[in-house]
Amino acid sequence: MDILLLLDEIEDIIEDGTSVPFSKKILVDTEELLDILKEIRIRLPDEIKQAAWIKEEKQRILAEAQKDADNILNEAEYKLEELIDQEGITKAAQERAEEIINKAQTTAKEIRLGAMEYADSLLAETQEQLKELIETINENRRELRGIS
Repeated sequence: MDILLLLDEIEDIIEDGTSVPFSKKILVDTEELLDILKEIRIRLPDEIKQAAWIKEEKQRILAEAQKDADNILNEAEYKLEELIDQEGITKAAQERAEEIINKAQTTAKEIRLGAMEYADSLLAETQEQLKELIETINENRRELRGIS
């Protein structure tokens, strides 16, 4: 990840900086650090865009799962109507239709739950990555200010 490499670069600059005698402060190339921070700002929105994409993908997956579930339910209802229109409808045919509807509902629920779990895991992973980036940036800022 580019941002992590840039943060590593900042750490290297700080570690290689000249220390001020009798203090915990160091001298660093301010221009070099500012250039790296600008680059981080340029690249950071990509991480945020990725989180937004994951959210949109979750919505798309959920909509697709709902569409599939609706199609299954419509097909089951259509088959039930066909059975009703035929001669000699029996109790077994009605039970079979109910089984199809129940199966369709169960399948739809499983699809929705799976899609939500998948989207949630993607969001959780992205959230953790962003937390790590923010913590690293905060640590580097504290170090730059001389705060441990």
